[in-house]
Amino acid sequence: MTKTALVTGSNRGIGLEFCKQLKYRGFDVIATCRTSSEELNNVDVQVIENVEVSDPESLTNLVRLLDGRRIDWLINNAGIADGIAMDELNEQTIASCKRMFEVNSLGPLLTTQALVNNLGEGSKVGIITSRMGSIDDNDSGGSYGYRMSKAAVNAAGKSLSIDLKPKGIAVAILHPGWVRTDMTGHNGLIDTDESARGLLERMDELTLETSGSFWHTNGDLLPW
Repeated sequence: MTKTALVTGSNRGIGLEFCKQLKYRGFDVIATCRTSSEELNNVDVQVIENVEVSDPESLTNLVRLLDGRRIDWLINNAGIADGIAMDELNEQTIASCKRMFEVNSLGPLLTTQALVNNLGEGSKVGIITSRMGSIDDNDSGGSYGYRMSKAAVNAAGKSLSIDLKPKGIAVAILHPGWVRTDMTGHNGLIDTDESARGLLERMDELTLETSGSFWHTNGDLLPW
């Protein structure tokens, strides 16, 4: 039986690559985003636009459009980044911090909550976070809003792994590596195809016994 994957933030970068690789694997892919792109439209997947992961009304509309369709893999990929140093904190950057919390922290939690009835026993949830959300791994400081928003979603992912376990749903908390994307200014150590391939392998390996763990795309367990 063909499995269905839903990917948020799918119009570019790692999200777009997820859609390509999942389609190649034989999944039925539902690609959600605020606005589609030419690249996404050429992947031959179902595209649902106007999905804002931090907006409950938008997510309610997504649930209505799915009409009870089962989702085997939910990949919470949508996210934003803005590096903010301590001496840069002001009214404008505080607003940016709040927005990162809305999208990066609340977004995956609200999306998973909204779609929980589309998930079932054997479903898997992936949360694309960052090792910058690791408190133990922080040896350079700065990036306050981004680090805090990713630490918060790591905590949410751990709680989700506990709350969803009785339903037979496993949760992976996943660091994509330093990837060359628009978000990183195309700086980085790996390309999107390598990152997505590793992340999907982590989803393959995910079980209820390993649910709630924090993995690097290369398979390393990361510290909290």
